[in-house]
Amino acid sequence: MSTVTAIRTRLGPKPGFREVSPERRRRRRVQLVWALLVMNVMTYFPGSLQLIPFPGIVGKLIAQGALPLALLLVLTVNRPARVRPSVYIFLASLLVTEAVMASLRSEFLISALYRSTRLFLFVVVLWLLTPWWTRKDLLLVRTHLIVLWFIVGSVVFGFLIAPGASRPDGRLVGMVWPIPPTQTGHYAAMAAGLTVVLWMAGLLKRNAALASVLTAVPVLLLTHTRTALIALLVGSVVAGLSLFTARSRVRKFFAIGIGVFSVGALTAGSLVTTWLARGQDTEQVTALTGRTFVWDAIIAQQRTTWQTLFGFGLSNKSFNGLPIDSNWLGTYYDTGVLGVSFCIAMVLFVFVGAWFTPQGPRRAVALFIVAYCVVASFTESGLSEASPYLLELTLAASLVYSRPPQEGVE
Repeated sequence: MSTVTAIRTRLGPKPGFREVSPERRRRRRVQLVWALLVMNVMTYFPGSLQLIPFPGIVGKLIAQGALPLALLLVLTVNRPARVRPSVYIFLASLLVTEAVMASLRSEFLISALYRSTRLFLFVVVLWLLTPWWTRKDLLLVRTHLIVLWFIVGSVVFGFLIAPGASRPDGRLVGMVWPIPPTQTGHYAAMAAGLTVVLWMAGLLKRNAALASVLTAVPVLLLTHTRTALIALLVGSVVAGLSLFTARSRVRKFFAIGIGVFSVGALTAGSLVTTWLARGQDTEQVTALTGRTFVWDAIIAQQRTTWQTLFGFGLSNKSFNGLPIDSNWLGTYYDTGVLGVSFCIAMVLFVFVGAWFTPQGPRRAVALFIVAYCVVASFTESGLSEASPYLLELTLAASLVYSRPPQEGVE
């Protein structure tokens, strides 16, 4: 030990200096890894409106560079590299293997292999985060909610600075970081839902929860994203029912919610109908804004046996230049019947695991996320690629993990 170190040891830390414990430093790095994963799935859309525009290549480098940076960072905190056995991650690894096999015979080989490599690295980082799945403080859930608050806050900031430009076509988008209305609605709905569930479980103070909900819900409504709103309602009801017998605040919340819904249905029914219609006629609403035409074309497409089983390789989830906007048909197009089977197995595993998890916050949050993802999967894609939906389903899987925590991780 050097003379300076010995003197500092005897004298103690400097006045006003707060020493950070090694465990806290590890926790912060884990939180940063999760934030980088979220940044990676926030696709940069060049040409979108921004408060501070910068070249598209820079935005793509920021988003895509977040993944290798997350991998390097998680290796510094998980050293030597340790992973927990997990059926969910094993299924995700099978999906990666199948995606690579499909991409090797893709017409667009380079782009398909790039997306497969990205999915592979994404799942590797998720593997390396498994030692932190069973923390009693729900570190990953809290981190995800904090990141969502930052995203929603950036959307609100952009709206306050440029209220007109932030609502092209009447739907709210992100202006600080270009976020399309559907993704903006997803982040707002997930932030509101996690806040409500954590408050119902007694893990979040009322004032903080109220401030979060009163910010996120208006953002969701301004995006006019019907899928996110319905998924939020379904997920909140499912999570609330899992806590119904355990907490009086949940029963009061349901009673107030039923009252508000009844009064709203009688007094604001036409307003709700107008919001849901989004200026579309009956035919457009029935066709889900043209989605059903794309879905019918995918189902009617001629395929070989290989393409039926393995698909055409990972794509940008579009068909003939039109977005597929369905997780199940998008997965079927990219990875075939096997890919769909793996996605179904992942969702079922999380749902069954949550169902048999003891009553409490972990079960409630897991049920909310899996219910949200199931509802959203009909008109949104993402479970078969590196996306917010895959990340959040992994978050739910971490909550139903029943193995005792490893020593030194908690």
